[in-house]
Amino acid sequence: MIPAPIGRRAFLQSMALTGGALAAVPLWADETADGLREPVHRVAKAENALPANGPANGPDHPLDPALKMAQTALVRMQETVIDYTAILIKRERTKSGLGDYEYMAAKIRNRKMEGDQVKVPLSVYLKFLKPDNIKGREVLWIEGQNNNKLRAHEGGVIPIPALWLDPDGALAMRGNRYPIYDIGIENLVFKLLEKGHAVRKLGPENCEVWMTEGAKVNDRVCTVMNVKHPQQRAPYEFFLAQIFIDDELQVPIRYIAYSWPTSPDDKTGPVLEEYTYLKLKLNVGLKDVDFDVNNPDYNL
Repeated sequence: MIPAPIGRRAFLQSMALTGGALAAVPLWADETADGLREPVHRVAKAENALPANGPANGPDHPLDPALKMAQTALVRMQETVIDYTAILIKRERTKSGLGDYEYMAAKIRNRKMEGDQVKVPLSVYLKFLKPDNIKGREVLWIEGQNNNKLRAHEGGVIPIPALWLDPDGALAMRGNRYPIYDIGIENLVFKLLEKGHAVRKLGPENCEVWMTEGAKVNDRVCTVMNVKHPQQRAPYEFFLAQIFIDDELQVPIRYIAYSWPTSPDDKTGPVLEEYTYLKLKLNVGLKDVDFDVNNPDYNL
């Protein structure tokens, strides 16, 4: 495990629709006028509990193939992915309930280690695109710099000074399920492995795993890792989850997780969290200025 100078919160590790097979069609509807796509919730109609190919039943634990895939993805990210840009779409359930979809243009530079030392810190810049009540918001954070605080500026017609905020503080966490230092594809894969190994120690009962090929997120063809815990009991954190791995890029680009169904007619249960990386571009050559509060293109 790569040591990190700050803690990482638990990141639910998969994505879910239903037990039915996934159709090889986009998960997003037609483009809106601003060029962003609205999510479409597709619930499979199949009554069978699992797709025809069923869960992977390895000799030790159903999660073993998924853990191997996640480990391969993590190593690849650490060795070959320096930075990336994307349109990040998130929806999260907090104490206030399930929030709206939030769209943001993201620039992320991955942490790089040299031995036990951080050679390149995890760096994040976000500009919120919609909905209108948060449009124009900007957030910038660099691991270990600026007293580890994030810089935030609200959008809108009324000028509000930018602020330095504690990533774990009430203002920074308002409406968010996780702090900013948990963001990014590499963190997602890391938590997949961490939580997957914890579940594996519980034994193979109450865990079903299977892979589905040919799913799509927009025009990106993906293989889907499906994880299901039919019975609700501690310490399991979700009922059904899926992670969509881009076949070409070999990194996860979408995940969604559901809690347990609340009625016999509910096939998936309430959404816990949902993240999608659209228009993902790897190794674009981000510079220090992309994470500089004095960047003239930013309002920070």
